[in-house]
Amino acid sequence: MGQKWQLAKLLEPGDIIGAAGQLGKTKTGEITIWVAEDGLTFLSKCLLQPPEKFHGLADVDQRYRQRYVDLWANPEVMERFKNRSAIIATIREYLTSRGFLEVETPMMQTIAGGAAAKPFVTHHNSLDLDLFLRISPELFLKRLLVGGMERVFEINRNFRNEGLSRQHSPEFTMLEVYQAYGDYNVMMDLTEQIIGICAEIYCEGKQVQFGDMTIDFSGPWRRAKYTELLKQYSGCDIDDIEAIRAKAKELIIDKGLLIGEKQKTKKQGESSIINNQLSIDDMDDAVVVNEVFEAAVEDNLVDPTFVIDYPAALCPLARRKEDDPRFAARFELFIARMELANAYTELNDPAEQYENFLGQLRGQEESITKMDIDYVTALKYGMPPAGGLGIGIDRLVMVLTGAATIRDVVLFPLLKPKKD
Repeated sequence: MGQKWQLAKLLEPGDIIGAAGQLGKTKTGEITIWVAEDGLTFLSKCLLQPPEKFHGLADVDQRYRQRYVDLWANPEVMERFKNRSAIIATIREYLTSRGFLEVETPMMQTIAGGAAAKPFVTHHNSLDLDLFLRISPELFLKRLLVGGMERVFEINRNFRNEGLSRQHSPEFTMLEVYQAYGDYNVMMDLTEQIIGICAEIYCEGKQVQFGDMTIDFSGPWRRAKYTELLKQYSGCDIDDIEAIRAKAKELIIDKGLLIGEKQKTKKQGESSIINNQLSIDDMDDAVVVNEVFEAAVEDNLVDPTFVIDYPAALCPLARRKEDDPRFAARFELFIARMELANAYTELNDPAEQYENFLGQLRGQEESITKMDIDYVTALKYGMPPAGGLGIGIDRLVMVLTGAATIRDVVLFPLLKPKKD
């Protein structure tokens, strides 16, 4: 027996070999390569015992820490990440086929703008300049509208120095889309089309099982006003602020909910109250209203629901509704009790934008939150009326693939260092 055949007797599970020879079938019909001795090549040795293919890799923490083993041992994990890649490709193809231009904007920014979130800070040595990993690409993408790019999108990585949970990761992927001469109604239609196509391709039928929920993607999707949902599920009228404050305190005391602790993907100017640092009495009226909305309403939104017309005080980058300026032309899409998309008719009045920025800056940490004067300058050159949209890719993939946590759809999620 030749040396290579002697080597073959020593092979173990996980070893990688190359085989060349005649392709055929065994007597039982199994496809086989008939390998001559010179057709066997040893390529790599597996030095650690891999998990059994039949049982897979079951330890959850080990699966996240050693995704390279998880992918090999659990075929359903490999399939999920193949689907993630395909979903993103489908979205990209859909947008480019409709005249949207894919662009890239800075990931390191001198001003942390476009959302209300705590940024990661880094330092550029040559320029001796503190920079922020972007929390949102929004203000740069809208500069491109000013420059004449009428339809743009970016599938981008954002970074927010906040908490970890089943729905939240400090590093996450967003789709941001901007269309000149559109509005939030156009963005609603676009959102339903994008997600609807992905659901049709990657899910079996229009009903999808997600945990204990059955989600129906059949259109048209529900569109419900913020004020009506608030009244339906909290029992409070948005104009009765005393009743809303009382409800907020009730939710804290009676239901054990920590108002302000839920961390979401928020646009600039929304509540940045984290870890229950402020009492209800210290919060602005609009913030209290939104905290009650989050606590009382969101868990009831299972099937795709566009929540429309948010209080304008929460939306300093959005255009106010002409028939009632107390509210902004903005929606959030909820599926499976999660916010998956956020969009609005963009504000393009530089004077109003400047005043909104001033209001947003009050009480913020000066070293981090600064006004983007250049963005206001850009608006002075004239930005066309536009609609803007952000879709959370990670959460979308969660829903479409039935993943229980965001870590299941991120190849290498951030974890606490393992203790020795």
